[in-house]
Formats: sequence, C-alpha cells, structure tokens
Amino acid sequence: MVELTLLRSGNRLADPQQQVALLEEDQRTPGFRSVLASHGCNTLQASGISILQINVGKVCNQTCSHCHVDAGPDRRESMSVQVADACLSLLQSANIATLDITGGAPEMNPHFRRLVASARALGCRVIDRCNLTILVAAGFTDLPEFLAEQKVEIVASLPCYLEANVDKQRGDRVFQRSLEALRRLNALGYGLSDSPLKLTLVYNPTGYSLPPSQQKLEEDYRRELRSRYGIEFTQLFTITNMPISRFLSDLYEHGQYDGYMQKLVDAFNPATIDGLMCRSMLSVDWQGNLFDCDFNQMLELGVTNLRSTNILDLTDGMIDGLRHRTIVTGKHCFGCTAGAGSSCSGSLQ
Repeated sequence: MVELTLLRSGNRLADPQQQVALLEEDQRTPGFRSVLASHGCNTLQASGISILQINVGKVCNQTCSHCHVDAGPDRRESMSVQVADACLSLLQSANIATLDITGGAPEMNPHFRRLVASARALGCRVIDRCNLTILVAAGFTDLPEFLAEQKVEIVASLPCYLEANVDKQRGDRVFQRSLEALRRLNALGYGLSDSPLKLTLVYNPTGYSLPPSQQKLEEDYRRELRSRYGIEFTQLFTITNMPISRFLSDLYEHGQYDGYMQKLVDAFNPATIDGLMCRSMLSVDWQGNLFDCDFNQMLELGVTNLRSTNILDLTDGMIDGLRHRTIVTGKHCFGCTAGAGSSCSGSLQ
C-alpha cells in the first residue's frame, strides 16, 4: 500500500496519481463500483449536461486545511483567454443552462468578469463559488457591485457560525472578514427574502464527521447569524469533505484515514445515485481538460471513451457523446453517496 511519505514532497502534496493509488490499493474497504453493482448499478451514466463547471485556476488569497484543490497564494495555475472562450462557445453550442465558476478564488482569474458578463449575455444562470474574503481584499472591493449588476448567484463558504471554528479551518481573521463581506452583500440585496439575488452559504465539517441534516443546520445558521450579526442568506448547502488532496493528507497524519473511509462506506446510500452531480455536469480545468466532476478533476481522472478530452479540441459532433458518457468512479465517490449525499448543490436528500 502507498505510504504516508508519498503524500508529501517537502511541503507539497503528492501528485494525483499517488492519491488515487493510495485510495484504490486500500484492501480494507470495498471498491465503489462493486458497491454500485451490489445495488443493481454496474456503471454510472451521464444524463445530459445542464451545468458547465469551470475551475479557472488554483490562485487563491486563502490556504484552507480542507481544500481539495490545494489552492493558495503561491499557486500560479490560471485559465487562459483561449480556454475561457472555448467554455463560452460550449455553453452556446450545447445549450447549457448554467455556468458554475470555481477556483481557487475564481475572481482572481483575469478573465472572470468577461466570463460572467458573456455567459449572462447568453442568458445563462451564473454561479460564483466565492470564499467571501476576496470581496474585501485590495483590488477586488468593487466585486460585490459587479456581481449584483450581473445577477450572479453567490455560493459562499462559511464552515461554521462560530469564529474559532472558521479560523481554525480557514486561517486567522477569516471569520471577521467573511462577516464584512456578508454585510456588504446584504446591503446590495443578496440573501434578503424580498430580493432575487441569491446568497447560498456552504457548510463542510471542521473535523472527520459527516454533515448533519442540511435543513436543521440551515435553521441553526439562520438563527445564529441573524441574532449575533444581523446577517441574512438565502439557503445553506452541506458538503462532505472528500478524501483527496489536503484533507486526505490530514486524515493520514492524524490517524483518521481508516475510520473516515469506513464511515463513508458504511453510510453508502443507494438513493443518492440518481441525483449525483456528475450525471448532469461537465467539469473543465484551467487547461481545458474535461472531467465528470471537480473531484475527478483534482485526481486527474479525465472523461473516457471520447475522441477528445480537451475543450479546445471539441467539435459540435462530439457533444452528444459528452451528454451520454460513462462516469469515471473511484473510492473517493463514497463521499458523494454517504448519508444524505453530497454535491455542489448540497445534500441530495
């Protein structure tokens, strides 16, 4: 079995192939495909493409302990204008309804605003997966107004309503800067009950547990944020921490890997299969490579059985194959099928 020493090279995380090997060579937990097959599902098939999710790079103003992208201020990977234009072309030619922009801090990509404005001009719904603190960072303080003008939906990370828990996971003073950003968004109408501007908060566990009930936690967030800080929001998503990248390394370093993986396997819920995000999403990395989801992207598990696996080489004739492709799976997929399920749109049940 791959050893922990392979997870780091100096202070860097191991490459994706080593992470996949570590997961798949673990004989103590069953393979994901075998568990699927035991429930009558031999393969996962895409059911179309309603969401194009693009990761515009790994540049970020934060370094979060749970980050599956391994993003941070020291990263330089950033989507080019050529790849951004190809994404816009695919939105139009494939008639995809939603552009979901993520990172890193996606707003730090130099083509972010052009992507947003162009997609909105096509009539697409646009989602910005925002870490909040970028909205109060030097050089980006006009972003809230831009997002409001473009009617962009904001999906914002806030792993807890308690300052100590947030700062432990995301860095010193992140909670206070997040509150400052939330107040600015509320002032523009984001998250208010009578406003069309949607502000979704995202919870992911700060430890090694599965998320609690999304509905119950949303009630707790709404009560605490409103009473403590006067903050309003539209809805809450709960997302399971995936056993990849920094979180995988953290599991090993603290002796939690076996217990966490077994927890995911034991909580497998076949009722989540139909709603898995990979079945209606196409993911694009900063270089234009195509994946079934953002997690497969981070493990470099590209789409299969297609003539092209890069958006720059796509032709209109290849789009139908993308809509009906077979999904690439692995043991990390237990994270999306555990308990109430997990996706970029929160729990599946």
